[in-house]
Amino acid sequence: MTAGEIAAPLLVGAAFGFLLQKGGLSRYDRIVNIFRFRDMAVLQFLLSALLTAAVGIRLLQSFGLAASLPVPATYLVGNLAGGLVFGVGMALSGFCPGTVAAGAGEGRLDYVVPGGLGLLFGALVYGLGYERIMPALSRWGRLGTVTFAELGRVEPWLVVALFAELVMVVFYWVERVRSRRVKATAVR
Repeated sequence: MTAGEIAAPLLVGAAFGFLLQKGGLSRYDRIVNIFRFRDMAVLQFLLSALLTAAVGIRLLQSFGLAASLPVPATYLVGNLAGGLVFGVGMALSGFCPGTVAAGAGEGRLDYVVPGGLGLLFGALVYGLGYERIMPALSRWGRLGTVTFAELGRVEPWLVVALFAELVMVVFYWVERVRSRRVKATAVR
């Protein structure tokens, strides 16, 4: 492994953590309030990051700078079950791995201790249950290493464009809801 292969992810991770912290997205109330539909800043941040990554990857591939990227196998039932467990844990605790790392970087013990314990507990349960749970979950809905573009048999740029439109619709919806709340509070 070269120094560049080590430095690049560290720099991207540090930049992501810096932006997460500066945007106030490492705060407990921001994480919990997304599940209460009161604060959509986390949703906007994550959609912006996903869209930026999608465009960046497609550009790199178009210029031949990233010939192929590894695509992990898709297991619909396993992905849905994992997403459900992750989402419920995040909603109940108000933490996600990113906010725990950002809180640790800020020196906040109120994030490090419960968040770290949650990460360790989750890793322990996953490790102990992997051999029993994963074979059962991987029996149903195995799509293999497939992308949305391959599923739809379309040009990958079309998928990126459709995703960009979806992101813009979500941003529009968030702003409409926010402006209604501002008007409602001004009337009171």
